[in-house]
Amino acid sequence: MADAVGQSLSFAVGVAVSPVPIVGVVLMLGTPRARSNGLAFLLGWLAGIAVVGTIVLVAAGGAGAAENGQAADWVSVLKLILGGLLIAVAVREWRGRPRPGEEPPMPAWMRTIDGFTPPKAGGFGILLSGVNPKNLLLIVGGAAAIAQTGASTGQQAAALAVFAVVATLGTGAPVALYLALGDRSASLLGELKDWMSRNNAAIMAVIALIIAAKLIGDAISGLA
Repeated sequence: MADAVGQSLSFAVGVAVSPVPIVGVVLMLGTPRARSNGLAFLLGWLAGIAVVGTIVLVAAGGAGAAENGQAADWVSVLKLILGGLLIAVAVREWRGRPRPGEEPPMPAWMRTIDGFTPPKAGGFGILLSGVNPKNLLLIVGGAAAIAQTGASTGQQAAALAVFAVVATLGTGAPVALYLALGDRSASLLGELKDWMSRNNAAIMAVIALIIAAKLIGDAISGLA
């Protein structure tokens, strides 16, 4: 299990520090339904990761992700593909970053966040974790990394649970801060939101590039 957790940890961290979901949950914590919406978002976020991760583990297990203690060739090919896609994400994010003095664009759904109900907040949690293309690539990569270790089904499930918890630290931290401090957390959360909004593109570009390099390096090593 330790190997499975270690192999997937970098992907989980990449999901955890994704700025847009963090900004979204901070905005939810400034609405009249702050507590219920924040918790519903986190539950949806975890559900999205769990569903996508489980699907990948089941599919990879059926396809024989591990052969004689080593990753199957198709896993290495998948890593090459994911690495290439993440490089494309990095380039796109870097080119789209706001210029000095330019206000970063806000997604349309964030402008309607005051009217969110807990079910809608939970739904957006699922979308931003398991359906958002950037996070989807990272979750697929993380689950494939778990599957390739050849660990038992129970160990893979436990490793996926650890992956989900680590991947939730970024969105969970603002909610925990709000629950602990209440309205006193407003200034801290506001500063976090502003910083994440300004640096969203740069953060995602660097994360995508680093994980892409890891994936491609692992794939080359596996195929060699």
